[in-house]
Amino acid sequence: MEATCNGSKDSSPVFYLVGIPSLLESLFLLVFLIFLLISLLILVGNELILVSVVAEPSLHKPMYFFLINLSALDILSTTTTVPKMLSLFLFGDQYLSFSACFLQMYLFHGLNCSEAFILVVMAYDCYVAICYPLYYPVLMTPQTNAALAASAWLTAFLLSIPAVLQTFHMAFDNTVHICHCFCDHLAVVQASCSDTTSQTFMGFCITMVVSFLPLFLVLLSYAHILASVLRISSREGCSKAFSACSSHLLVVGTYYSSIAVGYVAYRADLPLDFHIMGNVVHAILTPVLNALINMLRNKDVKAVITKITCPQDPWHSGDP
Repeated sequence: MEATCNGSKDSSPVFYLVGIPSLLESLFLLVFLIFLLISLLILVGNELILVSVVAEPSLHKPMYFFLINLSALDILSTTTTVPKMLSLFLFGDQYLSFSACFLQMYLFHGLNCSEAFILVVMAYDCYVAICYPLYYPVLMTPQTNAALAASAWLTAFLLSIPAVLQTFHMAFDNTVHICHCFCDHLAVVQASCSDTTSQTFMGFCITMVVSFLPLFLVLLSYAHILASVLRISSREGCSKAFSACSSHLLVVGTYYSSIAVGYVAYRADLPLDFHIMGNVVHAILTPVLNALINMLRNKDVKAVITKITCPQDPWHSGDP
């Protein structure tokens, strides 16, 4: 680690999270309660999905295997960033050690990249199920599913390493002011004293790989799915095919819409607060919407969750 500027090479920098600069202190408690409610919805919703899929044998299918991967990613991503944000707004706990900041940065970006790749795998699963239904059991075996999911996780975490390592060797003051609610990569880079040109270029390349390439693959899968569905003569068949993919399409739309909000907030000539909130929206709004979409739009998951949370009264379940 290089620690020059006004700092010392003998001590690690300490990171100070500014939070939302223009937010009045009187509103901190309200923001804390909003973030707490959203995080509870994320955790409870995704845990219900996990329990439902594991407990119900009829859901032991490839699409639900990938769904629990998505739920696990949302839980881990939320627990990586939200606890510190809650502590920041409730207790004013704004300091993070050097190692804690970089660990949070690495985990957050690695988990978000994993989500992009899992969405691609889910699109591929829909593509095989609709376009090659007879070959589906052969192509989507449990071993293949596990390999696809593991590849998505591993590739994402490997892709995040170069940017984090390069940032690790940048120069920082002893106290680094991060204009964010958590250690986002770009916010940490901007707080450095070093030249950020190479980091900006690397960030652009990684963004292209983990955002636009997965989006292209998802769109390509759905282009083939649409072409296949249009060849189905019966209206009922078309309806069933679209219904099978509707939840995934909504999740994809939510994920990339939140990325677009963050990108526009960064690129447009907007106040810093809009940039920060754009990233916060991506960090917490996407997981909660994923949970709500999969609980409310997926009929099979919804039925199992209803059975678990609202068991039928045995006195009224049978004949009198």
